[in-house]
Amino acid sequence: MKSWFRNVTLATSTIARGMYVTLQYFVQSYRRKPFTQYFEYPEKPVPIRPRYRGFHRFDLTTCIGCDKCARACPVDCIYIDKEKATPPAKGFVVTGFKIDYTKCMFCALCVDPCPVDCIFMGSNFDLSTFGRDGCVVDYAKLPLEVASGQATLSPTANASRRG
Repeated sequence: MKSWFRNVTLATSTIARGMYVTLQYFVQSYRRKPFTQYFEYPEKPVPIRPRYRGFHRFDLTTCIGCDKCARACPVDCIYIDKEKATPPAKGFVVTGFKIDYTKCMFCALCVDPCPVDCIFMGSNFDLSTFGRDGCVVDYAKLPLEVASGQATLSPTANASRRG
């Protein structure tokens, strides 16, 4: 009989401690301010860390079309379309450089093997679209100031510029 009371007391105290922790987090969630009170997100950008790995930035003017970034990608989300350059010039001309952000895991393994440093991780973190088709970004068809990181990467904002 003594062990039964001990077991009931132990079970009751264990449940009470667990419910105390749950109640404590429940109360904290109502005391916490919403995200928009700390950061005025749509109007002002959210502060990010210096080594943040956001959406890629790409410089089409220096790319030589070597495919090293596409081969280094562990999830195969980089697609490069290229054509042979006209006879006086050597190498390739990049006609399409697509990154599928539904697959990309932002590991930055594509940045290191590039011999001319034309691809690097940017600080943009917002790519809001209405469908998955908007998550495939073709950097070769974007304006130069967008692809290199001077302007927004949002596909809805750039849809009118593509043509």
